[in-house]
Amino acid sequence: MEKRNLKDYLLIILKGMGMGAADVVPGVSGGTIAFIVGIYEELLDSIKSINVTSLKLLFTGKFSACWKAINGSFLLSLVLGIAISIFSLAKLITWLLETQPILVWAFFFGLVMASTWIVSKEVTQWNWKTISCFIAGAVVAYFITAGTPAEQAEYLPLWFVFIAAMIAICAMILPGISGSFILVLLGGYKYIMEAVKNLDITVILVFACGAVIGITSFARLLSYALKNFHNTTISMLAGFMLGSLNKVWPWKNPVTESNILPDQLIWQGLLLIGLGFVLVWGIEKISSSQNKEELPAA
Repeated sequence: MEKRNLKDYLLIILKGMGMGAADVVPGVSGGTIAFIVGIYEELLDSIKSINVTSLKLLFTGKFSACWKAINGSFLLSLVLGIAISIFSLAKLITWLLETQPILVWAFFFGLVMASTWIVSKEVTQWNWKTISCFIAGAVVAYFITAGTPAEQAEYLPLWFVFIAAMIAICAMILPGISGSFILVLLGGYKYIMEAVKNLDITVILVFACGAVIGITSFARLLSYALKNFHNTTISMLAGFMLGSLNKVWPWKNPVTESNILPDQLIWQGLLLIGLGFVLVWGIEKISSSQNKEELPAA
């Protein structure tokens, strides 16, 4: 792994905060943020390295070797940023979604729209395979996000919290598929968010255990696909993002939650769509320039 200084880790914490903020919102994926800030594949590789070999190092007292094997400093910085965002922004974002839904969704619509464009640029060759995967990803994401949310439960058994975490975390690292929205579909979003806001340690720990098992398993599959089928995998991820725009369209029928044409706060919404787009574009440009500076000289 590359050597990093304190400034680098502070930047990773900020990127983690961006992921955490996205994961709080049903319809926006933290994986999208990881992709546009240039840490997606390192994240998958680091998660994938938590395996029998690294655990053996841990349980035999070789803590330093274990930490290096799993890229521990990177993961710790990222998880710290995600946690800071989730615990500090959970109340704010849920309040904004209740009081200013059109403006919040407009901003995220611009963010996801720009992310779709940026990720699609990573496909080096468009052919029938990549186009088919792009369309398939868009269709799957559309039907997932068009699903009728389950009634939000006031109480969930711990075994269900564990299973829901395993499923939702897989979506959280997929660009375009929101883990929070998967929790909404499972009927557990409100219960989990309440547990976070009220610091219900038991529920949080059970959810965390399910998330760890789910993400370490799924990351291996996704990392393999990116390394061996790069273009088709990236095109499908871009399709996921395009299909998810259905969920984050700002203007909704207040009764049915179906998408409608803009009928209020039109120029404010369009301005925030543009702001979200420009913000993602700017982050991508900064991340690209930093990655170029980090490449060793030939």
